[in-house]
Amino acid sequence: MNFETFWNPCQALTAFDFPWNEEMPPATIFRAIHDQKRFFFRFDVIDSNIIVSSEKTDKMAVLDSDRVEIFFRSDEKMSLYYGLEMDPLGRVLDYKAEFYRKFDYSYKMDGITIRSQYTLNGYRVWGCIKLDTLRSMNLLNNNKIEAGLFRGKCIRKLNGELSFKWISWIKPESETPDFHIPSAFGELRLL
Repeated sequence: MNFETFWNPCQALTAFDFPWNEEMPPATIFRAIHDQKRFFFRFDVIDSNIIVSSEKTDKMAVLDSDRVEIFFRSDEKMSLYYGLEMDPLGRVLDYKAEFYRKFDYSYKMDGITIRSQYTLNGYRVWGCIKLDTLRSMNLLNNNKIEAGLFRGKCIRKLNGELSFKWISWIKPESETPDFHIPSAFGELRLL
């Protein structure tokens, strides 16, 4: 089975939006599928101006790069939640956090594999997480995963500074950009 055929059974999520900007966002497509042991996910990103940090070599370099993100939570209070932020080079900023924005960047999620590649019109990031890992973290219950799906579109200003336009699957109930709140999450069902 080739790469594209593997993803054929997936329903593509394409309804990503700029929650805090009036313009139409560049396309972001998310797919997910599972087998008996793993949860697979894939982001396809349309981007004609990809920015990737080369100044840092640790996982924090992802913060200064175009990226896609998937957050997982076990409850609506987000007493404990997990983030995977992934750039076009396949670098992963993984962390656990407590509400509100109490991050533990020393955390390393077990049982994950992430890959990436540049495409003709952007980049693609895909990966898998062991279902046992999700279950042990109380993130997979009744074949449902509470997740946030996001994208940071990196913009280089004329003075060289970086800024971001934030793209989201679910529009968070916030006047200012913030994905680290309960209203930013939706539900993925493993069928």
